[in-house]
Amino acid sequence: MRATSIIFRRELGAYLRSPLGWVVTAVLLLVDGILFQSSALGSGEHLSADVLRTFFLLTGFVSIVGGVALSIRLIAEERQTHSLVLLNTSPVRDVEIIAGKFLSALVFLCIMLALTLYMPKLIMVHGKITWTQVAVGYLGCILVGAAALAIGLFASALTRQQLIAAVAGSAMVAILCNLFPLAKRLDPPLKDVLSGLDLWWVRYMGNFMNGVLNLKDVIYYLAVIYFFLLLAVKTLEAKRWQ
Repeated sequence: MRATSIIFRRELGAYLRSPLGWVVTAVLLLVDGILFQSSALGSGEHLSADVLRTFFLLTGFVSIVGGVALSIRLIAEERQTHSLVLLNTSPVRDVEIIAGKFLSALVFLCIMLALTLYMPKLIMVHGKITWTQVAVGYLGCILVGAAALAIGLFASALTRQQLIAAVAGSAMVAILCNLFPLAKRLDPPLKDVLSGLDLWWVRYMGNFMNGVLNLKDVIYYLAVIYFFLLLAVKTLEAKRWQ
């Protein structure tokens, strides 16, 4: 745990001190704000609950993009600068490296999402919303962003090139986010299997952004996070001796 804490503090400090993390945050929040203004607040009268759903639809997408963008440097950059060799020769386990890096990026992602809290407050000024829907919506944003972060971290562990890691991570996330539209064209039982693995349409758009909390959806996202973090650990272990 001590090694994980050290890596966590180092990586979080790197995000907070580096302009890259704040540039990514500023760009994503700008896009989120512009889309929210144009599609929700600036297109006539809507029910407050509908405006809030639109907000979480956009913010969930921003969370996914942010998760991938924040994760691609975590391992690939270490390989490029050869600092991963120092970690491999120190008394630090691969699982501690992955855990520390993942938690630091997740905390920074949560900071980015916290900066969007003014948008639900704007909705509250013009109408009624329930804080339960807000809380469930933000939980969904964190979970789907954390899943994208874990996938991107696995992609980063596969290669030393950050561009390749970005392409691989984005491709895996895009595939998982579009399994449900693909499943609708297929027949059971493959249709049911692909629908159950979908990362975006079934769970996030179907439940979280509508303020519906389902325990099996939370378990699914936690399982995805665990699976890809485990793949990242095994990848590090396999490459340690190369």
